[in-house]
Amino acid sequence: MSQHPEHGPSHREEVNPKVASDIAYWSKEFGVTGQELHEAIRVHGVHVDKLRAQLSKDHGHNGGQHQKRGENDTF
Repeated sequence: MSQHPEHGPSHREEVNPKVASDIAYWSKEFGVTGQELHEAIRVHGVHVDKLRAQLSKDHGHNGGQHQKRGENDTF
């Protein structure tokens, strides 16, 4: 019962960063580059749910630019 990498990831719950087909599959699944996925794995680990949550946050905000509204908005 082995999975074929060309048909999906080697494991459904974890990304194996040493397997090129896993990086290709999950990069496409998350809508990120392989480099971005490797960076996320270094910071957040290999669990798919954690990576999905973090990568969706990272791509959903203003490029890391957090600005508190209300303070100093008017001059």
